Amino acid sequence: MRRTQVSPINVMLLDDHILILVGMQNLLAGEADLECVASLTSSKDLVRALDENPVDVLVLDFQLQPGDMDGLNLIRLLQNQYPDVRLLIISSLHAPATVALALRYGAAGFIGKELPPSELPRAIRQVASGRVYLHATMVDALRHSELLIEHNESPETTDRASLTGFSRAIELSAREHEVLRCCLSGMSVSQIAEKFSRSIKTISTQKQSAFRKLGLHSANELFKVQYELEKS
Repeated sequence: MRRTQVSPINVMLLDDHILILVGMQNLLAGEADLECVASLTSSKDLVRALDENPVDVLVLDFQLQPGDMDGLNLIRLLQNQYPDVRLLIISSLHAPATVALALRYGAAGFIGKELPPSELPRAIRQVASGRVYLHATMVDALRHSELLIEHNESPETTDRASLTGFSRAIELSAREHEVLRCCLSGMSVSQIAEKFSRSIKTISTQKQSAFRKLGLHSANELFKVQYELEKS
């Protein structure tokens, strides 16, 4: 009996760093079941390419050049216009809040740029099969930050349909948002308390609560998710 040839997984790449793009291209070239149909550096070129070349998986850099679309807005755009394309987000910045929000907006996976090269083909195959990809260390970070509700399945065997409660919506109160905006502007807890005529203890509690919900541990991490906070 003649064996039926399996079609390769068509992949498109988006990253604003040429060196990263070339590296990913070369990596996928060695995988017989993965075909890179285009490599792009801007969201504008990406949309044009997607109109001309239907793909199975899009590997998408979360943070592009200043002036280009931010990660969450781009994910939302792609989900609306190309709902059949599976989105695998790749980034060197992956605070728990960033990962949870990307999943909430429709990404099928999130991979860190610090992982071994062999992890990328594995992640692509996983999201192409309808499952969700998260590295074990990322799952632990989400769980410890209380952004991941416990479930019986591992990410390797979890599909989107069974993700109810997997990535909890990050819901900050209006006052928690106020406090974080003031922190991002450089104000201290004392200054924020004076601004809103609240006690220092109240402001400190609201700040700690917001940090816990976002999985943040320092002011530096807060600045890394500034764009996500503004868009959420």
